[in-house]
Amino acid sequence: MPAGGIHRSVCHFCDTLHESAPLEEGMAARCQRCGAVLYQNRSASLVRVTAFSTAALILMVVVNAFPFLVMDAASIRTSLNLISAARALIDQGSPILGVALALFTLISPIAMASGLIYVCGPLMFGRAAPGAAVVAKWLSKTEPWNMVEVFLLGVLVSLLKLAKVADVHFGMGFWAFGVLMLCMAAAMAGIDRDELWDRLEVAKSS
Repeated sequence: MPAGGIHRSVCHFCDTLHESAPLEEGMAARCQRCGAVLYQNRSASLVRVTAFSTAALILMVVVNAFPFLVMDAASIRTSLNLISAARALIDQGSPILGVALALFTLISPIAMASGLIYVCGPLMFGRAAPGAAVVAKWLSKTEPWNMVEVFLLGVLVSLLKLAKVADVHFGMGFWAFGVLMLCMAAAMAGIDRDELWDRLEVAKSS
């Protein structure tokens, strides 16, 4: 937030600088020069973000409680979930890969969903949680590190190779992870940064 409490927005199309002002729910601010949307105060955006984030946390429990993949090879069945996959990588001499797997596919989504609930949940009732601004800044900086879709793509590519040597089946954890990816994408798209700061400022001043 700039000095003096003045928040400014730059048009992504014509680079015109505007002084931002709080918006009523359902309204949008547009560029005075080209008419492009600068930021919005979407209707029920906080409810959607909180709901999708809560669903993501529930799905993360399912992802880790049920097998992610089941492989049958040489009459041996092997079940694998994310935690066991990370542990296996560490035990087999790839600690960096194992830690990265746990960080980007387990810890990061949980922290991201929890942070969104912490910030957006109280805002639904017009209140700002203690330290909500700090958490919002952290969410903005760490959003690019939420890589569930990258991991899922890597799994699908690996399955094309594994299918040649083993009979591979998708477990409940895999499908839950796919829905988790959609929920996280919907939660992050449910509210933009300017709208979030707008709502935080209104909650602080009320």
